[in-house]
Amino acid sequence: MRDLKNKLTSGKNTNNIKNRRGKSFGYQVLGFGAGGAGAAFVTATGGTITTSGDFKIHTFTGPGTFCVSCAGNDAGSSTVEYIVAAGGGGSPEAIGPANGNAEFSYSGGGGGAGGFRFASPSLAPATYPAKPLAAPAGLAVPATAYSIVVGGGGSSGQPGSSYGGSGSNSSFSSITSTGGARGGAGGVPGPAIGPNGPGGSGGSGGGTGSRPPSCFSIGSGNAPPTNPPQGNNGGGGTYDSFTAAGGGGGAMAVGGNGASPPTLGQGQGGNGGVGAGLPNAFGTSGQSSGGYYYFSGGAGGGAQDSAAGGTGTNSIGGLGGGAGGKSGASSADSGTINTGGGGGGVGAQGGPNNGGAGGSGIVIIRYKFQN
Repeated sequence: MRDLKNKLTSGKNTNNIKNRRGKSFGYQVLGFGAGGAGAAFVTATGGTITTSGDFKIHTFTGPGTFCVSCAGNDAGSSTVEYIVAAGGGGSPEAIGPANGNAEFSYSGGGGGAGGFRFASPSLAPATYPAKPLAAPAGLAVPATAYSIVVGGGGSSGQPGSSYGGSGSNSSFSSITSTGGARGGAGGVPGPAIGPNGPGGSGGSGGGTGSRPPSCFSIGSGNAPPTNPPQGNNGGGGTYDSFTAAGGGGGAMAVGGNGASPPTLGQGQGGNGGVGAGLPNAFGTSGQSSGGYYYFSGGAGGGAQDSAAGGTGTNSIGGLGGGAGGKSGASSADSGTINTGGGGGGVGAQGGPNNGGAGGSGIVIIRYKFQN
C-alpha cells in the first residue's frame, strides 16, 4: 500500500504544499489592507504650502485654486479647517472748515473689518486671547478644484470721491465672508461729499460719522447674518461743536464710540474693535502680537482738531490689521494687507484729508496629512 501520509508530509510534495499555503496567506493579508481599512488623508495643491506637525497649511493671499486629488477618509483625514477673511472697509475723506466756521467740518468713521469665518475642530479645546467662534465641524472636500477668492480692501476716500468703499468678499467652497463696511461720513452736504452717511453694513460695521444725523446710525456687522457671526457693529460718532467719529467693528468686538471732548477741539475717535487671534497652527500670517496672529480688526475713527489750537487724540486700530484713526490735518493710515483690517478715519482740520483704505483679505486651509 502506498504511504499517503509520507506523500503529504515529506519530500518535494511537502515544499509545494508549504509554498502554496504561504502564498494563500499572503494574498489574504494584502486583500484585507486594500479593502479600505487603512488611513487615507486629504491630498491637495495650491497656494503657499507649509506644515505644522501633522497638519499641512495652504495660504492664499490672492486668487488661486485649491485642487484636491484625494478626499481622504475618517481613519486619516476627510475634512479641512479654514480661515476665510474678507477685505476691510475704507474710510471717507474729511472736509475742513467751510466759510471759516469749524462747525461745518466733520471726521470720518473707521472702516469695518472684513468678515471672518473660521472652522478648526482640532483647536476647539484650546484657550487663547480673542479666540474666535468656530464652526462646529470642518468642511468635507470631495476631489475637485476649488476656486479661491481673496477680497480686496475698500478704497480710500479721496477729495471729490467722498465716502471711500466697502471691502470685497472672500470665498472658498461653500464659505463666503462679506467685505467690511466703509466708515461713515458726516458734515454739511455739498458737491464733493454728498449727504451725511452712516457707517455701512458688512462683515463688520463701519464707524459712524460725526455730525447728526449720521452719528446716530450705527453701521451693522454680521450682514448678511452667519452662525457663528462673522463680525460686529461699528461705533457711534459724537458732535459737540467739534467732532469725533466711531470706530469700525472687528471680528471679536464692536467699534468704540467717539469721545466728546472735555476741552473744545480735543476729542478722540472711537477705537477699532479687536480682531480674532490664533496660535501659529494656521501659520504666521496676520498681525503678530504676543505670540498670536490676529485677523479682521476694525479701524479707529477720526477726530477734529480745533482751529483755535486744540489737539485731538489719535484712536487705536483693533488688533488684526485695523488702522488707527487720526486727528487734525493728517491723512489716515490704511489697514494691513492680508488681514482684513479696516482703513483708519481722519479728522477735518485744514482738509480735505484722505481716509484710509481697507486691508485685503486672506484664505487659509489646514488639514491633517499624516499620523
